[in-house]
Parts: sequence; C-alpha cells; structure tokens
Amino acid sequence: MTGIKTTGQKKMMFFSGRAHPSLAEEVAGQLGVGVVPTKAFDFANGEIYVRFQESARGADCFLMQSHTAPINKWIMEQLIMVDALKRASARSITVIVPFYGYARQDKKHRGREPISARLIADLLKTAGADRILTIDLHTDQIQGFFDGPVDHLFALPVLTDYVGGKVDRSKLTVVSPDAGRVRVADRWCDRLGAPLAIVHKRRDPDVANQVTVHEVVGDVRGRVCVLVDDMVDTGGTICAAADALYANGAEDVIVAATHGVLSGPAADRLKNSRVSEFIFTDTLPTPSEVDVDKITVLSMAPTIARAVREVFEDGSVTSLFDEQA
Repeated sequence: MTGIKTTGQKKMMFFSGRAHPSLAEEVAGQLGVGVVPTKAFDFANGEIYVRFQESARGADCFLMQSHTAPINKWIMEQLIMVDALKRASARSITVIVPFYGYARQDKKHRGREPISARLIADLLKTAGADRILTIDLHTDQIQGFFDGPVDHLFALPVLTDYVGGKVDRSKLTVVSPDAGRVRVADRWCDRLGAPLAIVHKRRDPDVANQVTVHEVVGDVRGRVCVLVDDMVDTGGTICAAADALYANGAEDVIVAATHGVLSGPAADRLKNSRVSEFIFTDTLPTPSEVDVDKITVLSMAPTIARAVREVFEDGSVTSLFDEQA
C-alpha cells in the first residue's frame, strides 16, 4: 500500500519514527494509506540518520512518533524527521505525538527549574512543525506552548465505553487518585452516570516528611471503583490509592489511564496489586518487561485517523472534541 493519498490537488503522506511502529501501521490502515518507507539507523556514536524513500514535495505530511523510552532518542529522531520534511519542500507538516514527552514539567515549582514541556514545543516549531496532534496532555495549558494549531484529542470515549460495557453501572463509583485529577474524573461521572470519590493524600503527623495517609472522600463501600488518571508511570500512586479504596470497603477496583508509561518497578507493583484490571490505550507500546495478565490495551488508532482525515480535508477537528466532551 502506498504512503500517498490524493484528494483533488492535495496529497497526504503518512510517516512514522521507530518508537511505536505498530500504532502507526494501524492508523495508516484506517486512513487507507501505507507508512512511507524510511531509512533510519543509529551511527556508532548514537547519532541518528533518516532519509525518506519517497518525495514529499508539495504534500501534506503527517509524522507520528510517541515519546516512549528511551524518550530523548525518540524526540530527537522526530525533530530530525521534521527537519528532513521541511527541507524536502513538504506543503505542511503535522506532528502526531500520542504521548507528549516532558508534559509533567509544565511549570516552575522552584527557582532555577526549566519548563521542559514548553521547550519541546519550541523545538518542534523550530524544526518545522506546522501543527501538533496529541492525546490527553498532562495539563491543558501545554496547548498554549506551541505557536500554531494544537489538536488535543481525548481517550475518554474509548475508555468509558469499555468500562461502561463490562461493569454494572449501578454499582460503579469513579475515583480521582488525587485532587489534581478531579476534573477528569468528573467527566467520567458525566458519561457513566456514576458518583465521584476522591483519594486525598495528607501527611501523617507522626511520620516526618512522608505522605503516608490516604483518606477517601466519598462512599466506596461495596462499590466497584474505577480509578482514573492520565498516565501510570511507576504505579506507586495508583496502587496506593487502590489499597486505600479496599481499606474503605470497596468491592473491586479497576484502573483506567490513557498512557501506560510503566517505568521501573511498575511491572511488580501492578502484578502484586489487588487491582483486578488495568486499562490503558496504545498511545505507548507496552514495555517488553511488563507481562501482567490483568492489563487491557485499547486502540486509539480510529480516533487518531479521524482527526488526521479532518485536518487533511480541512474539516472540523472541533467536531471530535464536541463528541468527546
């Protein structure tokens, strides 16, 4: 299948870095195109070489790369690929970043710290990106870091449809793992018609410099609780929140998050947790060392493909937002 699709005088080309090729192939299949053949390899000193096997002159180019581990390598590869497309006279360059790296560094907590999420946006713009398409940013303000259009998609419909289809909604309670995720959890409540609970972390007055007490605000006794978050990294926060729910009488706990980062001790924590199911989307590849039979991975390829099609055909990406609100 060719990597080119034409509509009238317009030409779409779909490209992918090496970070998450399976998702790129699925999105390309949804679009009815192939991924443009690309020669990419690492030199002995770690430098990256990229060359596209087809001309991109005058094309609307869509370049996918999810910022998975090793994150700095894949960000650099994406920047190089954008630069190559710019120098190849692409008509437009839309960067698709299912998981946006450094999103948690979106503000200064203390002096002499960087705002790395802004830096990533600046680097993409400088390299030649005209537009960014991403999914469930850690904070909405990151959209304002990029000097150009940002299409912010949501995994909420995919996740809620799955959970709502397998759980008795009359017994379901949506739980935010901390105060910062309440807004996201509230959207879940609206879609599923479920009540909200919050796990509140506070310091134990008898233990210095440790957050060891998790108070549950809301009634979870005898309920099926779905803990919702944008990502699970090492799994410490979400597993501690699940323990607090069980301690307060929850019948069952499910975890649903868009991005399964799953770094370091995550595999052991998920495996040993009492959580019955961890639900993620495929914005990131599941690390090979994570082999947990209670992980479910849902596809975001149809959502991404619809957004790409709207951008290419000068349609309304906002219509997707309206459906997902």
